[in-house]
Amino acid sequence: MTGKIVAVFGNLVIAETDTRVVQNSVGYCVRSDGVRLLSEVVRVRGNVADLQVFEETRGLKVGDEVEFRREMLSVMLGPGLLGQIYDGLQNPLPKLAGQVGFFLQPGTYIDGLLPDRQWAFTPEVAPGATVECGDALGSVPEGIFTHQIMVPFSWKGTFTVESIAAAGEYTIADDIAVLKDSTGQSHTVRMQQDWPVKVPLNVSRRRLMPSEPLTTRVRIIDSLFPIVRGGTYCIPGPFGAGKTVLQQITARHAEIDVMIVAACGERAGEVVETLREFPLLIDPRTGRSLMERTIIICNTSAMPVAAREASVYTAATLAEYYRQMGLHVLLLADSTSRWAQAMRELSGRLEEIPGEEAFPAYLESRIAAFYERAGAIELRNGKIGSLTIGGTVSPAGGNFEEPVTQGTLKVVGAFHGLSRARSDARRYPAIDPLESWSKYQGVIDPDKVARVRHLLARGNEISQMMTVVGEEGTSTEDFTIALKADFFDNCYLQQNAFDEVDGATPADRQRVVFDKILEILDLDFGFDDKTVARQTIVRGTDLFRNWNYAASDGDEYRTLLERINHFIATKGREE
Repeated sequence: MTGKIVAVFGNLVIAETDTRVVQNSVGYCVRSDGVRLLSEVVRVRGNVADLQVFEETRGLKVGDEVEFRREMLSVMLGPGLLGQIYDGLQNPLPKLAGQVGFFLQPGTYIDGLLPDRQWAFTPEVAPGATVECGDALGSVPEGIFTHQIMVPFSWKGTFTVESIAAAGEYTIADDIAVLKDSTGQSHTVRMQQDWPVKVPLNVSRRRLMPSEPLTTRVRIIDSLFPIVRGGTYCIPGPFGAGKTVLQQITARHAEIDVMIVAACGERAGEVVETLREFPLLIDPRTGRSLMERTIIICNTSAMPVAAREASVYTAATLAEYYRQMGLHVLLLADSTSRWAQAMRELSGRLEEIPGEEAFPAYLESRIAAFYERAGAIELRNGKIGSLTIGGTVSPAGGNFEEPVTQGTLKVVGAFHGLSRARSDARRYPAIDPLESWSKYQGVIDPDKVARVRHLLARGNEISQMMTVVGEEGTSTEDFTIALKADFFDNCYLQQNAFDEVDGATPADRQRVVFDKILEILDLDFGFDDKTVARQTIVRGTDLFRNWNYAASDGDEYRTLLERINHFIATKGREE
């Protein structure tokens, strides 16, 4: 099926054709020098098709040919994905750098898997067995995991295993099984299979309601604003507030199996920093490189807008694939604002009726469709797999009322809003405890969390009042409440990311520390002097933070509490 280009507007190409064209199918725009540029049909109007090109359109001109295909934009699934760095079209960037240099030439596409690598295949079914799509036929080792070789997800119905390869070394292109369908027709299975990126991959017995907490070892998240396996959350904040750093800390310490990082349109400097730092990070679970269980999809803001959209869907599809193996996957998208800006630019070229701030009217539905790909599922073999999606949002000027942030807040289960004031005060994480929220239950009892949040809110009110009337116009009781709120903020909500212990706090330790702080907050201070009150709380904060940064057992808990009790009893005169 072919057509002719009649207009080119940036990355939007308009072509006329006499054949039947399917929306969301792919095509190739052929330049006069023979270079074929991959594109996607985004709108069909009679015999006119609008295509978004995933490459620079320099060199295309009116009259050039367009080759239409019936398949959708797809990724290749199979062993060899972990540890790779791809662009939005699943081109392996390190491999491309070795073959074509540091600048990818338009029209260059390379298979995302390793075609020549031998994998140690172990069959798990016998001839005569009955299988369905998604059932495991065998497995190969991939890093610290066992990679399941499954019946292709696009195959419908029941199949009978006609033959299965013996245990041995095979490439992803070798035949490893032959299945017979209900009509008696035979089908060959290989280790690799394709799946369209815009179609959610969910082959399961049933979908579960996410409820199991996902421990990130960031205290303010796990205790006050938790997330769950299979849930969704967002991290909006102004530029420089620490979104990328928080994501990298989460990627390193979160209790998940596979990490997918989608840099969908971030600035080139941040993307390069991610590519340099991730291979150097040590996985606390294995003591080896974190890249062994990580996949990075990267597109910078300088790349074509269509590539940003492709990177989001490519990352989601790879994450769903590993969820089908019964693994717990975390997908971090940085940042969805760049993706939304790409949609706005394409919508403008399509001359669609704009919505708020010129974003397309379907912005919220696209955001919702992306986050809906998260979830926990029960597979046919009884295993539980989950996909958790966390996206950062970069609103201009830190304005959380802009359309992308508001559209995201309507669909996510947790909101971790970063504060410019806390970031400037060098408080890490810079999550604002007064604006953030979560619909999930975490590692701390909800009643205790509600009590602390009330204390923080009341302390903030008193602090704002003191900026107007001063300390002399504030009662000693209110002044003490403000100091207690500051004590909790300094001792618990802030972490030292460079400290070996305080940088990542397990769930059990969080419960103990939280309870110990509540014991201190429950003490009857009986202050009658504000200066002594401040000295006491500040000194108690130093004592607790020094202990919190060090590994401690039960005896040290009691010793610390006794020291704080003694200091409070003497009101600081003997310390």
